[in-house]
Amino acid sequence: MDRPPPDPAKLLSAWMEWERGDTPPGRVMSNLKTGGLRELLEGLAAQEPVAAGESVSTSASGSEGADAAGGGAPSAEDWTPVV
Repeated sequence: MDRPPPDPAKLLSAWMEWERGDTPPGRVMSNLKTGGLRELLEGLAAQEPVAAGESVSTSASGSEGADAAGGGAPSAEDWTPVV
């Protein structure tokens, strides 16, 4: 049986349910697994391989590059966990 391709919007929805506290962590992990999170991450990792030991967002030039490229992802220093 063929699996459908991962749906990033559906995976994000499952993650947000956990962040809001609507869904317990075990159910969220199950939803992410059956939703194709592994395949999505493998595809992204294959597009941009990172050298061993190299950090993705800790260097100043790395975080500026993400913003300049339109990624808009906050650097590790800017991120605040939601509790």
